[in-house]
Amino acid sequence: MTLKEKFSLHNIILASNSPRRKQFLTDLGLDFTIKPANVDESFPLHLKDKDIALYIAEQKVSAFPNLDDNDIVITCDTVVWLENQSFGKPETLNEAKQMLMQLSGKTHQVISAVCIKTNSKTISFYDSTDVTFNDLENETIDYYVETYKPLDKAGAYGIQEWIGLVGIEKINGSYTNVVGMPMEKLYQHLIQL
Repeated sequence: MTLKEKFSLHNIILASNSPRRKQFLTDLGLDFTIKPANVDESFPLHLKDKDIALYIAEQKVSAFPNLDDNDIVITCDTVVWLENQSFGKPETLNEAKQMLMQLSGKTHQVISAVCIKTNSKTISFYDSTDVTFNDLENETIDYYVETYKPLDKAGAYGIQEWIGLVGIEKINGSYTNVVGMPMEKLYQHLIQL
């Protein structure tokens, strides 16, 4: 049975404005609606790496307190983690450039956490992928940030964009996780619902 058949009588809600997450669910063959969870994405300062992403994904799912029997809500959050520091979405182009300068020549972790909520249970999980940038020239960073304006992306970059083609030396782990949603893990959890 395909996911489309399994969930033909369900109302799947993707609580995200991300065009990449939307495309992933479309590629799975799912019918769904988009209802972004507009929540405060700040987090307690004692949280580290995966716990930050899990906390924010769970905050997003809490924006849907009352679900019908056939509702399924999917939320997600992605953080970039380098040297004990979290890189969220930059607020300015200058901040985006600073983030990329810090990531240049180093390996960082991209952690995406997902929550799936029905009226009877909530499932949370995450995936982590190591991403290694080669040394980025200032001109490369300036061109990318000014051309692609990656203010909607954790760590100020999208692996699927130009910077991924020219600046990423290697990844170890799930590619879709770096894009913003660990699809293989999501598929396994949906199949088991």
